[in-house]
Amino acid sequence: MDFCFSPIGFIRSPYTDKFGIPRQPGLVTAAEARLVLLPEFAREEAFTGIEGFSHVWLLFVFHDDCLNAGWQPRVRPPRLGGRERVGVFASRAPYRPNPIGLSAVEHLGLERGPQGLCVRLRGLDLLDGTPVLDVKPYVPYADALPDALSGFSVDSPGVDWTVILSPEAEASVAAADPLGERRLRELIVQVLVQDPRPGYMDRYPERSSFGLRLYDLEIRWRVDGRTALVTAVEPAGAPAAGSD
Repeated sequence: MDFCFSPIGFIRSPYTDKFGIPRQPGLVTAAEARLVLLPEFAREEAFTGIEGFSHVWLLFVFHDDCLNAGWQPRVRPPRLGGRERVGVFASRAPYRPNPIGLSAVEHLGLERGPQGLCVRLRGLDLLDGTPVLDVKPYVPYADALPDALSGFSVDSPGVDWTVILSPEAEASVAAADPLGERRLRELIVQVLVQDPRPGYMDRYPERSSFGLRLYDLEIRWRVDGRTALVTAVEPAGAPAAGSD
């Protein structure tokens, strides 16, 4: 049997490039986003009662290059350093027979603005423009399973390093987010402390400079031991300075 589903809306998030997106929801709490509902679903009555739920499940489609990329029965998850293979159904890899994902994110309420009716969200891990198929409330008594086993993903992927912004980067952040509405500085720090680099980067110790995109900005940083130094925060598309 074949099934055809249509999105109820699309995500507007700070993650405008795949590199830098946290590997799971809830790891970067400074990431605030909106689910912009399509007109036929932009009805407040469809969300009656949701105000009592602090979190919701988002059922979404891995779009971008995942839709037509096909799938493999075995994948290399980042938590295993990109070296060991596991079955695709034992992973959360985006390249799946049906490229569907599920994320539990904080729900901050409804908002009606120039884009129409939106659901405000926090702590999500979705690329800007992600199609969302459904929203369901997170129900702790049924959804939280504290005794569940977590296989090879036992511990939270924390990184014991420090993130520092150079004076130039601090000034650029202040200019780009003068009122702090984007929580830009906090967002940069939280994204980098998760170490967005591929798990196999220890094979290339000579590479120390990197860049990623948040909103319409390019964030450039350099790794030195256990420190990530943000050297520049520039409009996206600006030429790189001194990258390896």
